[in-house]
Parts: sequence; structure tokens; C-alpha cells
Amino acid sequence: MLVNCGSKTEAVNFDRTAEVKLSLTMSVPDYMQCAEDHQTVLVVVQPVGIVPEDQFFKIYKRIASVSQVNIRDSQRLLYIRYRHHYLPENNEWGDFQTHRKVVGLICITTCNSAKDWPQTAERFHGQKEVYSSTLYDSRLLVFGLQGEIAEQQRTDVAFYADFEECSDVERRVEDFVESIFIVLESKRLDRATDKSGDKIQLLCVPFEKKDFVGLDTDSSPVSLLLGVKRHYKKRCQGRMRKHVGDLCLQAGMLQDALVHYHMAVELLRGVNDFLWLGAALEGLCSASVIFHYPGGTAGKMAARKPSISQPADAGKRHRPGAQEVLIDPGALTANGISADTSTEIGRAKNCLSPEDIIEKYKEAISYYGKYKNAGVIELEACVKAVRVLAIQKRAREASEFLQNAVYINLGQLSEEEKIQRYSILSELYELIGFHRKSAFFKRVAAMQCVAPTISEPGWRACYKLLLETLPGYSLSLDPKDFSKGTHRGWAAVQMRLLHELVYASRRMGNPGLSVRHLSFLLQTMLDFLSDQEKKEVTQSLENYTSKCPGGMEVITLSDGLKLPPVPFTKLPMVRSVKLLNLPTSLRPHKVKSLLGQSVSTASPFIYSPIIMHNRGEERCKKIDFQWVQGDVCEVQLMVYNPMPYELRVENMGLLTSGVEFESLPAALSLPAESGLYPVTLVGVPRTAGNITVNGYHTSVFGVSSDCLLEGLPSVKTSGCLVEVIPSLPRLQLSTSLPRSAHTPQHMSKEELSSSVSVQLFNGERQQLTITLENIGTEDIESLELTSKTVNTKDKVFGKFLSWDIEEAVHQLPLKPGQTVTLAISIKVKLDFSGQENLLQDLNDDGISVTGLPIASPLRQVLKPRTETKALSSESGKAEYSHVKTLEAVLNFRYSGGAGKVEGYYRELSLGIHVDVEPSVFFTRVSTLPATSTRQCHLLLDIFNPTEHELTVSAKNSEDLVLHPSECQRMAIQVDKFDFESLPQLDQEAALFSSPKQLEEERQHAQGCQINSKLDICWNIPSLQRRGEASVEGALNQLVLEHLQLAPLQWDVLVNGKPCDCDVVADCRVGDAVTLEVKLTNLNKNPVGPLSLTVMPYQDYQNGVQNYDLDEAVTFVGSNTFFIDVVKPRESSVCEGALLFLYTGDFYLNMKVQDDSARRELPLAWFTLPGVHVRAQDTPLQAGA
Repeated sequence: MLVNCGSKTEAVNFDRTAEVKLSLTMSVPDYMQCAEDHQTVLVVVQPVGIVPEDQFFKIYKRIASVSQVNIRDSQRLLYIRYRHHYLPENNEWGDFQTHRKVVGLICITTCNSAKDWPQTAERFHGQKEVYSSTLYDSRLLVFGLQGEIAEQQRTDVAFYADFEECSDVERRVEDFVESIFIVLESKRLDRATDKSGDKIQLLCVPFEKKDFVGLDTDSSPVSLLLGVKRHYKKRCQGRMRKHVGDLCLQAGMLQDALVHYHMAVELLRGVNDFLWLGAALEGLCSASVIFHYPGGTAGKMAARKPSISQPADAGKRHRPGAQEVLIDPGALTANGISADTSTEIGRAKNCLSPEDIIEKYKEAISYYGKYKNAGVIELEACVKAVRVLAIQKRAREASEFLQNAVYINLGQLSEEEKIQRYSILSELYELIGFHRKSAFFKRVAAMQCVAPTISEPGWRACYKLLLETLPGYSLSLDPKDFSKGTHRGWAAVQMRLLHELVYASRRMGNPGLSVRHLSFLLQTMLDFLSDQEKKEVTQSLENYTSKCPGGMEVITLSDGLKLPPVPFTKLPMVRSVKLLNLPTSLRPHKVKSLLGQSVSTASPFIYSPIIMHNRGEERCKKIDFQWVQGDVCEVQLMVYNPMPYELRVENMGLLTSGVEFESLPAALSLPAESGLYPVTLVGVPRTAGNITVNGYHTSVFGVSSDCLLEGLPSVKTSGCLVEVIPSLPRLQLSTSLPRSAHTPQHMSKEELSSSVSVQLFNGERQQLTITLENIGTEDIESLELTSKTVNTKDKVFGKFLSWDIEEAVHQLPLKPGQTVTLAISIKVKLDFSGQENLLQDLNDDGISVTGLPIASPLRQVLKPRTETKALSSESGKAEYSHVKTLEAVLNFRYSGGAGKVEGYYRELSLGIHVDVEPSVFFTRVSTLPATSTRQCHLLLDIFNPTEHELTVSAKNSEDLVLHPSECQRMAIQVDKFDFESLPQLDQEAALFSSPKQLEEERQHAQGCQINSKLDICWNIPSLQRRGEASVEGALNQLVLEHLQLAPLQWDVLVNGKPCDCDVVADCRVGDAVTLEVKLTNLNKNPVGPLSLTVMPYQDYQNGVQNYDLDEAVTFVGSNTFFIDVVKPRESSVCEGALLFLYTGDFYLNMKVQDDSARRELPLAWFTLPGVHVRAQDTPLQAGA
């Protein structure tokens, strides 16, 4: 017990000092009483014999519906208060306040046969005897009896065949009430016009009767006549005047009642009759309340019709002389009642004002407090005053009355009476708006239901009362109310109350309720629980859920109250939710139309702010990537464990809507106070469309929770709506080369499905076999392959990656589980040219030249330089063994299934990382002229930067063996090249290219043509590695010019035989030697006219050349030839003859002169091959 109900404490404005200890008291207070009950008559409705409870209350309800009756031949109303249970000792207080007197009795009984009727009638009479002292009239309603007895016409008995055929019950009750009114009115008139002089009856309360037994004022001594008799007489008059006021109030005569109450107050105040003075004051308050508040003060429990609207003289029209006017209390005669009241008509000063009503209530209650046996009267008066103050909205003063009511001692109350008392106090506090105080007393009542003194504790009643206390403590059973704003209410009290609900529901035998309340406590009060309390609550919850697991269903109580589910949104606590895109290799891509991206709006305007606004809203909701039907999708949650110990979360999965979605639950264990921890939840969409991630579900401590994001405003999310496109196939890639951890520059590991690495020497070729397997459920119907070189820091000559995909495409469609192989050729050909600082470490003295004839003056070995640096130094090795890197990405684009129909495809990327080690370097490239004008010698200084012996081979040259870090020269005789025949860039490309780019393209094309003719290869026998070497990057402009075939080609024939490449033409002395010179114009422009002069000479091999050969050589015709204009790609031939007159070696020097003055052509264009003619004697003929 939180309140010591046995103590007597002084309340504000209440005088409780002089208590009178008497014996008899009213036993049970009526907490439902209100001020307007003073004008009602009390009718008790009780069953007699055996009556079904449901049938009894059905009839009782119909009887109670007749709560007020318009009296015939009168404009007055009679109000009736019905009770089906009323203690006889309370009836003895009827003289003190007539509304407590049982004036009517209605009995309900069943009687099935005539033989049972006498016993039934006897019981009815026995029941009347209980209230015989106050009863005005009674009725018996008999159900089930038929026959002769039932046909008798009796006013006090009504017979009905059964409980259904009783349509006139209400009418009979109205007749019964009118009969009560007749008696009431007669008693009122008798008491109001009493002329018996001094013999006015002294009305007493039960505990006063023993004090007045045998008291006779007439026989008292003379000494008493002057004091006691006068005092006794006024007491009798005052009490009777108060009693008449009660009767007038019940009879509907409000103004008369006010007059009598005023007179009673004056009389009783004069004789200090405090108990009855309090009753008179309370009657005056009640009459005034009825006047001011015709709607009543009982709230919704009473539907009282206004009855004070009739004029003050309304009763006179029916009953002449009726006291319907206001009578001044001073109009009293010696006998107490004035017969002539006409002089007081119109004085309206007897009705109290609303403020005076409360003051008089306080005074009356203070008088009641003087009498211990009047505790019930005092308590009921407090309740009535509180209801009036509630109407007046004076909550603070009402709380003073209630505080006084708390400390009123009613003696030894039963547990049921204590529960009722605290419940009513709670309701009254609620009525005046003191919600927390109301909840306090409601909780006290709940605890009283399970007090240790009760043999059978009422746990259900306790639980019901505890539920009613929740609003007063700012507590609801909906967890959504605790997710908005700051916490309301006292958390400590709320937790205590929730613990009591848990315990009560367990004692009720409902573990499901215990789990729900304990879950609610843990979810809503987590921030206020200590670490030890958290541990205890979770242990209790696990014990409960082991018997009855918690779920998300709504629990409906027997009274219809619904307990919403309690999701554990704080266990764990989620800070953010992010939908993850598919891995790069599985992301769908949309095929772009020829017109570009499809326009999202049909508006003809370029910009529309309304449309842009809508798009912005859409972006806030819909994510800009897609998921694919049938593929595993991921959602990342950042979670936090607020518990001081490890938190195990089971069956954690996603809650979605929009498409069919298969969630794949996960289990996780979060360490104590883990901080933010990423958790990835996965699932598979089974159909296409738009899917919304609404939240997630968990199972913690045996409680299953569905946590919706819309109820978690603190959770950050970038959007929860994503499009699911139709299914696409899935491709898995495997290679013949080992996997690599290398990632190409400007790319992430996520963008590559796989990566391979290989080490190659410069110029080496490697075969890569790729196996593609369909690991999805859809057929692969299309397959494309593209490549992109990522690292372009070093120039690559030739094609780095090459393949033939046609064979693989012919095997489509690729069914699930099938594979297809594809061969990729990796060929690395970087720049083979050496750096300039390498030339500083090499000396021509230490270079051996190979590839020339033994007798050639070019093949020679010179003495080495004394200051030659060692090429095997660490710095040289480090520089020329530098490993370069080539990186490329192969992109496989494939599609199939329903996704292909919608225009989607996937890409699979393979990263290729190649470490390129140097094989050979061309440190220097130069040329030497050959004996033929159409040939020259290409000199290559080749350096071996490897640590292995290396062989270099070339076309038209001997193999060259190079030791590690050795450099040698190789001479290769090559035909000169016609660069003019190379394909030219188209005009559009040339238009958008700079001169430098055009020059680079031209040199590259020339280098490719030269390199294709050289066929230079290297081989490392020890490693069984071989490859090609290219001079493309080592050729400078001068070398290219030397290697270029002159645009004017000259062919010289002696006696029809070509003369070139050290060819010696033989002839006979004296024979005519024919000379033919042919000019071919390979230039784009015409050439000519030209003049050609032939001059013979002899070379004495000592630096002297003799051109004076007129006597040794003679020409047949002129030695100068004229050549007209030669158009492009055309030829011109000059023919002549000469005679050699002596034997010997003769040489022809032919010079060409351009006769055109328009331009000067390069001299190299007019270089003719040298002609060597050997003239011999004519052999003698035989027999000469």
C-alpha cells in the first residue's frame, strides 16, 4: 500500500478536529453518486429464487431505461435511481438523506408451475420485509407461469410467459413510478403542513438513536425547560425542515427545496447540530447544482434531461397553494412553517452561486469530518464536490477535495472495497486532468488486486488496471510513439510499470503477453537501462521466448485492446542502408540507339523547370543502376551493437515489395559496443519490375522483428527503389596463363573479372587460350570481343593483341554449362633502339662487323681503345635490363535471354599484364652504298642486354652470336625501297592531323616496309625463347633517305646485258658494242627534257683517270643523247654504239643534265650505274 488509509490527516480548508466516536456507520460508500442524485428516488431491483443471470440483467437494463418519468397531470419529472444490490444498513440513513431510502422494490422471479407460486409469493413478501420501514410500493415480475393464477388481475404482480414476451415492462415500470410519486407527494405535504405544535418528530441517524432513547422534554425539570427544551425543539424543527427540503427536491419542486434548506441551515446552525447542518448545506448545494447544471455532473454516465426550465409557478396550476416561490428563511412561525408566503414571492436569493456551492460543500464536509461514523457521507460529499468542480474546470480545488477523500478513514475495508476506492479516486483524478495522479491510484488499485491477504489474487484484474495506468505515465504500447522526438515521462516509473505488466501477464498464464511487454521495455527503454539491467532483461526475455517465441502478430486482449508488434529496431541499431550495384562483370548495360539515349520526356522544350523538379524527386527515390532477375543482389547495412555484450542476430534478411524476391537470411555476431559494422544482406529477385527495399527482419533473443525503414527516420539511405531487368546469361572466364594480382592503371579490381600476367622478351609472341563457360540459366546468343591498351607510355609496334572470334561465334547459342575456347595472340614489339648514353660506352674499335665478304675492305678489326668502359658494370646492366610493362583489357560483350530482347547486355573484362624484358638493342643504325644503285648496306650495331647468349639472324646475312652485354655490328644488304608506292592517308584523316603526326605516320609506314624485308630474329638457346626484332624505332631520317629508291631509275645494257653490281661486259676489239640507257619515272610528276652524255675513261688504279681516249674509243654517232619529257610511271630509252680500238679495261661515265629551268632535281636522282667494259683481242682463226 502506498497510502496509509488508516491515518487521519488534516486537509486544506477542512476542519477535522472534533471527531465524535460513535458506533454505527454506513458500511459501503457509493462512489458513483453525484449532486443530482439527491433529487432521485431509490428503487431496488432484485431477483427472487432462481433467475438466469443474463436474463435478469436483460430485464434490469430495460427497467433502468425508465430513469425519469413525466408525472401525469403535472409538469414535474420524477427521477429514479436503480440498484440491483443495496445493503439494508444503508437504508437506515434514509431519514438523514431521503435519496438513500429504498422507496421502491421490483423483484424478478421465475415460476414454472402453479404449485410453486405460494413459495414464490412468500419469498417476495420476505424480500419486502427487508425494506418495509421505507418502502412506498413494490412490484413482482413473474416469468414462466401460465394458467389461472397468471390470469388474475393484480397491481403488484405482472405475469409473463417467458423473458421474450414482455413488451410492456417499461409501461408497468412507469405506472409503478407514478404510484411512488403519489406516496412521495403525500408525505411531502404531510411533513410540510405539520401542525402538531411542539410534537415534531426528531429525525435521527442510526448512531444517534441510542442517545435519544427515553428522552422526554415535557417531564424534564424546570431547570431544563429554559435551555434544553428550546434547544431540542429547534433541533427537531431544523431536521424536519431539512427532511422536507429533501422531499421537495425529489418531488421536483426545486425552489421549495431551496427555501427549506435555507431555513434548516439557520435552525441547525443555531443549535450546533453539525451533522444535520452539513446535510442541509449539502442539500442546498445539490439543489443549486441542479439549477445551474441541468445536464448533470456525472458526465457520460448520466443522460439527464433538463427539468428546471419550467416557470416558478408551474406547479400552482395543478396544486393551489404549492410553495413554488422563494421564501425567506425569516418567515418562520413558532411552529416553524408560515402559512402565508405571498409576501416573499419574487425574491431569488436562495440559490447559491457556483462559487458559493463549493464553499458550502467545504463547510458541509468539515462538519461531516467531526463524526467518525459519517465517513461514508463525508467521502461521498467529496466525490460530489469534485464532479462539480470538474464541470467548473477548477482542477486545483478539486484535487484538494480528493486529497481529503484519500485520508478519510472508513474502518476495516475489504480488499474489494479498497480496490473500488482507489479506482474511483483514479477516475476522479482523470476527470480533473491529473493524469499522473490518476495513474498512481489506478496502479495502487492494481496492486491491491494481488495483495498477499487475498487467497486468490486477481491477476487479470491487476493486469487490466495496469494497462489503464499507461496514458497517465505518458506510456503507450505502440513503439512508434517512442520514435518521434524526445522521450516523454519518467523512464524509471515507466520501466517499473512495464516490469509489473510482464509479471502480471506471466501470472495470468500468458507468456506471449510477457514476451511482448518485455520486448517493448527493451526496445523503448534501452537508453535508460544500466548494463546490468540490460543483461537481466535479455536473460528474462530469452527464458520467456524459449517457451513462447515472440513475433510480429498483433495480440488482441479479451476486452478488444490490440497490442501492436514491437520490432527490435535498436538491436542492432542501423545507421544507414545502401543498395549495392552488381559486380562490374554482372552489371547490365543498355544498348544505345542510333539516336542516342532515349528522351525521358515528350516535352518539345529544351528546358522545363517542372520536369527537372520531377526528375529530382525521382532520383531521390529511384537508384540509377539496375538489378537483374535471377542474380544475387546485395544491400549493405551499417549496424551498431549498443549492448555491453556480444549480440547474436539470427535470420536477418530483407523486406521487399514490388516483385517476387527470395531473401537469403544471414546470421551475425556483433561484439560488445562494436561501433559501426557493415553487414551485407542478399537476396534474389525472381521476376522483373521495380523492387522497393522496405526494411529488414531479424531474430534477436527469440523475438522475430520486421523493421521498416519508414519508421526509422534516423536511418540514412540513398534510395530504396531499384529496377529489376529481365534475366541475362552469365559468363565465366578461365585462361591458360596464371592469374595475376596486377590491376591496370586507372582501373579498379572490381572492374576486372580476372587478370593474367606473363613475362616476355621484347619481340616475343605468346599464345593465350581463353575458355568461356556459360554458368547462368540463359543461352548466350551474342558474343563480341574488343581490346584496349591501357598503358601507352611506350610505343608499341605492330598489333599487341590479335584473335579470330569467328569460330567461337559459330558455336552460339551457348547453352548453360557449355564452353567455348578462344585463342589470343600476345605479341610485344617495343622500341629496340638504344639510348644515346649507351653510345658513350661503346667504341667503334671494339665492334666487329659481320655480313660482308671476306675480301671486303669493310670487314676489319681495329685496335681497342685504352679507356674503354666495361659494359658489364652494374649501372649499364640496370639501365639496359629495365623491364617495361604493357597492360591491356579484353572486353567480352555478350547477351541472351529476355534481357537481350529488352536491349541489355553484359561485359566481362580480362586484364592482361605483360612484363617486357629487353632482348636486343640497336644502338646505332647507318648505311653504306652498295655496288648497285638499287641496293645499299644497312649497318646495325646490336647490343645483348640479357644475361644469356643470344643469336641474331637476318635475311641475306650470317647469324650473329652475342654474349651477355656484348655489342657487335651486322651488315645487311638490302634492296632500296619505293616509298612512293605506300598507301597514303585519306584526305579526312590528313585534314585533322598535325604536320608532326603526318610525318610520324609516314616514317612509321616506311619503317614497317623496311622491317618486313629484313626479317631480323633473335634466339636464346638456353631458354628456348625466340622472337623478332624491329628497326622501326631506330631509323632516322637520313637512313630512310639512303634506303629510299630514287624516283628516276636508270638501267644500262651493254650488248643487251644489264651492267650493275660489278658486272664486267666483255667485247672484241673492233666490234661494235651496243649501249642502251633506259629511264623509268617513278615520280608523281613528269621529268624532262634531259640530256645524257657518255664519257669513256681508263682507271690506272693509282688515282689517275684518263679521259683522253679519242684514239682508243670511238662512238658510232654522237655520245650525247636527248631525252624528252617522261610522264609518271613511263619510260624512255636511249640507244647508241661505240668501238674499242685497243684492248684493255674501259669505264663509261654517264652524266645527265636537266634541261628544264622550272626546278632543280636532287643529284641523287641522276646517279647511273657504272659500266665496266673489257676489250679483248680477236682470236686468230684456225689455219690462218
